[in-house]
Amino acid sequence: MSVVVKSLTKIYGVQKAVNDISFDLKKGEIVGFLGPNGAGKSTTMKIITTYLPATSGSVSVCGYDVLEQPMEIKKRIGYLPESNPLYYDMYIREYLAFTAGIHKLGKDSRDRIEEMIRLTWLTKESGKKIGTLSKGYKQRVGLAQALLHDPEVLILDEPTSGLDPNQIVEIRDLIKSAAGNKTVLLSTHIMQEVQAMCSRVMIINNGVIVADDTIDNLKHSITRTDMLIVSFDGTVEEAMFSGFSNVNKVEKSGATEWKFYTESPDMLRREVMQWALTNNINISSISAHSESLEDVFRTLTNPAANAAGGGNTIQ
Repeated sequence: MSVVVKSLTKIYGVQKAVNDISFDLKKGEIVGFLGPNGAGKSTTMKIITTYLPATSGSVSVCGYDVLEQPMEIKKRIGYLPESNPLYYDMYIREYLAFTAGIHKLGKDSRDRIEEMIRLTWLTKESGKKIGTLSKGYKQRVGLAQALLHDPEVLILDEPTSGLDPNQIVEIRDLIKSAAGNKTVLLSTHIMQEVQAMCSRVMIINNGVIVADDTIDNLKHSITRTDMLIVSFDGTVEEAMFSGFSNVNKVEKSGATEWKFYTESPDMLRREVMQWALTNNINISSISAHSESLEDVFRTLTNPAANAAGGGNTIQ
């Protein structure tokens, strides 16, 4: 495993920001780390990257312990924090050369800097001071420094925060292309980013991991069913659906629209179409709907649903 977290806890005064969480990250994974503001995401990331000590528990990165061997971990981690701290008075190449010196890249540093400038599409801005760049280009500089030393693990905290749609796509493509065989832990509030990039999702709420699985499995774990939405040309009574064999629940959602909850949407679609044909009933529209990642997120982080302290963990 590239990253192993065991029984990790972080307490600030009387507040338990991270509460006895455990997980591991495998080489080659891009894992989305989701949660509401204040859920414990950034705290967890800061502990993994050795910027913050844990109250209890253990973390290892590439076999090195965060408390015992922090310098070895820093050699192997690329970190882009949410605030993206940069030296605004430095030019881009100057800043990357400074970063290369910290990582002791030596004679290879010049070639590596040029490669990062090319990979992060900074070429046309490379002669500018960082302070004059737009938010999107500053994010690219942050990613360039995180990738400069070719780390085994990437920790990215809100890498697309504040970017416009075009910039988001560019940064997403950069992360996916740069990831390769690296391990990537990505925190974001943009669900589309997670669905586009991540092979796995962890959701943290109130300091507790409440879900850890693939996106498809998480969707299925919430409802166990899909939904077929059917609109009819005229009024149809619920009693007329009593013969359907693939329906778990029927719910009226409009004057002529009905929602059918089912574990077999394709079979139900055929059944509804045959039923309508037999009964001379016109269907104006029929469409399948599955739970979205946003639906899963809201369900697992809803304060009312998790009032007992953390909700139901899905592993």
